[in-house]
Amino acid sequence: MERGKMAEAESLETAAEHERILREIESTDTACIGPTLRSVYDGEEHGRFMEKLETRIRNHDREIEKMCNFHYQGFVDSITELLKVRGEAQKLKNQVTDTNRKLQHEGKELVIAMEELKQCRLQQRNISATVDKLMLCLPVLEMYSKLRDQMKTKRHYPALKTLEHLEHTYLPQVSHYRFCKVMVDNIPKLREEIKDVSMSDLKDFLESIRKHSDKIGETAMKQAQQQRNLDNIVLQQPRIGSKRKSKKDAYIIFDTEIESTSPKSEQDSGILDVEDEEDDEEVPGAQDLVDFSPVYRCLHIYSVLGARETFENYYRKQRRKQARLVLQPPSNMHETLDGYRKYFNQIVGFFVVEDHILHTTQGLVNRAYIDELWEMALSKTIAALRTHSVCKKPKGSCYLELIIYIDFLILFQVYGFPVNQLFDMLLEIRDQYSETLLKKWAGIFRNILDSDNYSPIPVTSEEMYKKVVGQFPFQDIELEKQPFPKKFPFSEFVPKVYNQIKEFIYACLKFSEDLHLSSTEVDDMIRKSTNLLLTRTLSNSLQNVIKRKNIGLTELVQIIINTTHLEKSCKYLEEFITNITNVLPETVHTTKLYGTTTFKDARHAAEEEIYTNLNQKIDQFLQLADYDWMTGDLGNKASDYLVDLIAFLRSTFAVFTHLPGKVAQTACMSACKHLATSLMQLLLEAEVRQLTLGALQQFNLDVRECEQFARSGPVPGFQEDTLQLAFIDLRQLLDLFIQWDWSTYLADYGQPNCKYLRVNPVTALTLLEKMKDTSRKNNMFAQFRKNERDKQKLIDTVAKQLRGLISSHHS
Repeated sequence: MERGKMAEAESLETAAEHERILREIESTDTACIGPTLRSVYDGEEHGRFMEKLETRIRNHDREIEKMCNFHYQGFVDSITELLKVRGEAQKLKNQVTDTNRKLQHEGKELVIAMEELKQCRLQQRNISATVDKLMLCLPVLEMYSKLRDQMKTKRHYPALKTLEHLEHTYLPQVSHYRFCKVMVDNIPKLREEIKDVSMSDLKDFLESIRKHSDKIGETAMKQAQQQRNLDNIVLQQPRIGSKRKSKKDAYIIFDTEIESTSPKSEQDSGILDVEDEEDDEEVPGAQDLVDFSPVYRCLHIYSVLGARETFENYYRKQRRKQARLVLQPPSNMHETLDGYRKYFNQIVGFFVVEDHILHTTQGLVNRAYIDELWEMALSKTIAALRTHSVCKKPKGSCYLELIIYIDFLILFQVYGFPVNQLFDMLLEIRDQYSETLLKKWAGIFRNILDSDNYSPIPVTSEEMYKKVVGQFPFQDIELEKQPFPKKFPFSEFVPKVYNQIKEFIYACLKFSEDLHLSSTEVDDMIRKSTNLLLTRTLSNSLQNVIKRKNIGLTELVQIIINTTHLEKSCKYLEEFITNITNVLPETVHTTKLYGTTTFKDARHAAEEEIYTNLNQKIDQFLQLADYDWMTGDLGNKASDYLVDLIAFLRSTFAVFTHLPGKVAQTACMSACKHLATSLMQLLLEAEVRQLTLGALQQFNLDVRECEQFARSGPVPGFQEDTLQLAFIDLRQLLDLFIQWDWSTYLADYGQPNCKYLRVNPVTALTLLEKMKDTSRKNNMFAQFRKNERDKQKLIDTVAKQLRGLISSHHS
């Protein structure tokens, strides 16, 4: 039973499923019925489904038949009407065909015209499209043509700008054309070409300014010279400072603006042709000589291309190399002033260009770079000046060298460079120039002193007298009253030396005017230089003349007279310096002239030389002395040599009338003392082993001649018998021996008022020994004569007593 129920249930489910499939087949599109039928065949009841399907088909056929039977009459009516409509439709078709044939025949020409219009409209549309495309391409082609023209005319920076517009604005609009692709491919090559050409122009510019830096510097130096003459403010500064000025103040040479879009010149050499200006015309500025456009163009080109740092490094590296070349002085620079000037001009030209680049570009060079180059320039320039300065040689070009250096210094001060080291070097050059002046005047003084006749200047007319007085400040009322002809007391070298000292002062003044010193500093410098001239140069010249071997007493006397008058003129030199410097001598720290000391020293040296010369002359006469120390004859006149000596002394002291009294007296006293000392030495010298009383008598006559000379007063001013005291030692010694007054000598020896106070017992014993030996040898029979024996015993006794005096004196 249960199985039957189960079968019945399954049969119901199958029937329901078949019903659903049938409904789905009825309601589903035939294209999608495949899956439904597959589900039937997948099952096991497809037979029953087929039965079910046949039953459903039969049911639908019955319904269709019913439907047709119900509408049959209407169908027949419709067929009848349709047949009628077919006839009418055939008529209408014939009419339409006829109308179409007529229309085709009539519209054939219109169709042809329409076809032509269509072609025309198509061509018009194509032409319009072509024009539009050409309008897009023409600006590209024009820009490219402009680019080529700019490159051909070396307008590289505008060409680069054109290239940028072409690449970013115009080419993207027509990028699908082949010619545009060719242009795009050429753009990197064009950039490199512009870059290379601009760098080539820069190299030409650098090479050109290296060659023409001296011309640039010469122009700048002329402007510095103009400023040196016109800038009163700078002239009043006591020292050139290193404080930097503002750009507006310092940057006076270059003031042009950058015109980067158009070249200043078709030439990229960097140097423009400028004709030489006359001296009275305005000096052209350095910007008139240099075309900086290659630098500006190359800088902007590299900046646009993103390679500015590469350009800056290259430029600085090349300029450093050029700086080293410029700062290397030629080996023969000191031989000519032009070489010295060219060296300075090259340095100035280099820094003028760099300063212009500094102020007209942003960052190509900076202050640190300029300062680095300046420090290098300072060290090398100062070293070159110390090595090659023409001031080290006594040439006239030294002053011009100094002026060039001052213009050099002022120029760099104007540009704001620290110039302390240059100013210190200026002081060194000043010292070198001072030494050059001193050497020059040393030669002048030497020539004056060598050519002088050392004789008083004779004048025969009032005109000659005034001429000499006009050259040298001299006043003498007594000389003025004397009639012509008359003589000045000094020789010609006095006014010549005085005038040369003034010329030296003028040279120092001219030299100091360009040193930018105050009047007080100028006065101090002139006074110090003049002191060097007097105390060193003139003093050495005078000393050399005084120490010459062939100098005579007359010349020495004249030198003393000349230096006395030059010493008196020192106050006039002081006034002269005061007048030209306008600095009163009462000003604090004013240097005094040391001329009086110079002339006093020269006079003292001349006096000493006179004393020495006189003594040498006396010695020469004494060498002529020819005494016969063994003679027994008594002479009655002085020796010839001594008579000549006294005559020489008289004539010599007669020349001393113009000497200061003390000098003449000292010279006379010195000569007499030397003569007395020499005579004493002559009497006591070891070579004279024996002498007789007769020889002493002759010697006594010579001494008396000397005493007579002393009493005659060869030089005024001596007190009575003062000059005779020079011979007192000889006189007392000779009186002792000639008068044989030993008893008085021995008795009074040691007393302050004794008669023979100046006779030394040693001297007396020496002379006595010479006489004792003579008595023994010349008298072979003396022992047989009572008088001779007594005399010999007396000599022995006196000698013994003298030895006792000597021994007691020593003890």
